[in-house]
Amino acid sequence: MEAGSVPEPVEALSEERILLSERIRNALTDEIASGTLAAGTALDEQLLADRFGASRTPVREALRQLAVSGLVELRPRRGVVVTRVTATRIMDMFETSAEMEALCVRLATYRMTPLERSRLMDLHDASAEMVRRGDVDAYDGFNRDFHDAIYRATHNAFLAEQAMALRGRLAAFRRTQLRHGDRIHRSREEHGQVMAAIARGDGEEAARCMRAHMLNAAGALRGYIAAHAAQEQDQERIAAGRHRPEA
Repeated sequence: MEAGSVPEPVEALSEERILLSERIRNALTDEIASGTLAAGTALDEQLLADRFGASRTPVREALRQLAVSGLVELRPRRGVVVTRVTATRIMDMFETSAEMEALCVRLATYRMTPLERSRLMDLHDASAEMVRRGDVDAYDGFNRDFHDAIYRATHNAFLAEQAMALRGRLAAFRRTQLRHGDRIHRSREEHGQVMAAIARGDGEEAARCMRAHMLNAAGALRGYIAAHAAQEQDQERIAAGRHRPEA
């Protein structure tokens, strides 16, 4: 360090590393969920560090988070590889999550305090600007907070733990489906329907709206993956045409 220079605060460095780790995790999440990174693909820390212009530390943290969510796994002599998750498995998880989320919001409707209801309304109101900007990253963060607030409002610690654990397994796919068409707009509209039912004190209707919301998310994910696969096939055909020898 040169004389008279001021070292950068450790807190700032740590925050910057966390943000970079999140950016790497989000990029890899989208690529895995869309199939760009196929099952069995090896993920090399150094190659990823070079790709994202980062050190290996934030890359390692991003891979650790992906492992927790079940998107990658550590294999002997192969390092980190993309986990094989079938479309059927993903849809089964969404179906289960739809029922879990419906149960949570039904209980939360009857048990939440006025302060918890106000907090949920504030979260929903704040999401309008994220949708206007088309900011998927910000909306994904809001979406986690919104559903977490509902879990806590059940005042059932065990149920909240189970809902959060299942949400963690689906987090990557719940994020990716927001990129399909106008899904981010429809997602907020569906949240509004849930909020209206909560405001009326109608737990059964809130549960019905939440179940539909989750199943719509599953449908959006299917659409996103299909569209992405079709786009890749078109690119492959174009590339093959360019390299086809003239008769």
